[in-house]
Amino acid sequence: MKDVREQVAQWWGFAEVGVGEYTMTRGYRKAAIISIGNELLNGQTVDTNAAYIAGQLRTIGVPVVGAYSVADEEPAIRRKLALALEEADILLITGGLGPTDDDLTRQAIAGLLGVDLVLQAELLKTLRQFFDCRGVEMPQRNTVQACIPRGAAAIENRMGTAPGIRAEFDGKLLFAMPGVPGEMQHMLDTFVLPELQRFVAGQVIVVRRLRCFGAGESKIAEMIGDAMLRGRNPLVNCTAHAGVITLEIVATAAESGTAEVLAAQQERSLRGLLGDLAYGTGDQTLAEVVGEYLVRTGQSLAVAESCTGGLLASLITDIPGSSRYFTHGWVTYSNHAKNTELQVPMEMIDKQGAVSEQVARAMAQGARRRSGADYAIAITGIAGPGGGSELKPVGLVYIAVDSRDGVDTSRFVFSSDRSSVRLRAAQTAMNILRLKFRI
Repeated sequence: MKDVREQVAQWWGFAEVGVGEYTMTRGYRKAAIISIGNELLNGQTVDTNAAYIAGQLRTIGVPVVGAYSVADEEPAIRRKLALALEEADILLITGGLGPTDDDLTRQAIAGLLGVDLVLQAELLKTLRQFFDCRGVEMPQRNTVQACIPRGAAAIENRMGTAPGIRAEFDGKLLFAMPGVPGEMQHMLDTFVLPELQRFVAGQVIVVRRLRCFGAGESKIAEMIGDAMLRGRNPLVNCTAHAGVITLEIVATAAESGTAEVLAAQQERSLRGLLGDLAYGTGDQTLAEVVGEYLVRTGQSLAVAESCTGGLLASLITDIPGSSRYFTHGWVTYSNHAKNTELQVPMEMIDKQGAVSEQVARAMAQGARRRSGADYAIAITGIAGPGGGSELKPVGLVYIAVDSRDGVDTSRFVFSSDRSSVRLRAAQTAMNILRLKFRI
């Protein structure tokens, strides 16, 4: 697709440095987010505003290159505003527009712009009407909310008393919005985003996610080489959760078709490098991918769990329609249950221990025999924090998969806390089955 690469390079001003790789030489419109409030820094409040803003910006093709939380101190706010404007073309601020002494956003913006605050009569009138409609006398301190930096414009707040602020600085746009989530979201969606769409016209972002399992972040980064270098288009980001590595492909171009092609090319390249480690796209889970295969092939699955305590069955049945392939689930936590429910011989348990390759194998065979399913997964292990030994440490887990082709058993030692060991064990069991299917 050389023509597509040339089109993108010409439009954005990229320098080509390799097949499908570009270094940015002329920037596109980028945004930074500043959330203001002591409550965000002392653990009192989770900053959901920044996440919402970033998500909405992505829908209109604007990447976020920085997000900051700042205390209610005017010098600190002003410093962060200046820093953010160095790296971004759009600055979105949330919080600090209330009427109290610790609401200092408007003063910090005025200081950044080098102007004073101006009391706007129409704003003050609107504020008084807000209180009058509720039969409440407006406190005098609310007057400050009608003060806007000279040369800036107020943004109507239809849900509260704090108007937003729109200002321009060196060809860049600055928007300040209330910190109350409902007020911020309404102002962003109703007033700010439509203007930003005009500001970034001709800029499109396409995002694809490639989901991987079976190797850590560092190993995957090593395998994909330079794909995660900063300044590339597409940009590849990496996140990890419960053993699942998500590679996010962010392609930017002048129109969606070109961005789609760039993202697709990058995904194919990553799949070629990662092979069986890549299992799905978007937000697909391992259980979802395995379930789709079982539905497609008309096969069934049963599970027998010890240390995971039903977590594997829960992951499977989280998928709508799992009743089409999931038949049985046993939680055989005690040795007695392993013996009576799955016919694991007590002699084997006494000799090898409940956490052993032999017992895992017998559990899987018993589950498949009793359920009549095409596949059966068994898990036994030591989730901790106690119960480990030198020979059998905390985190030791055996996973067995039985099918008409026989039983495959694997040994793992997962580190971390009890809940993480259990989740990693359940996820790994699904991945073993996936690899058995070669999907």
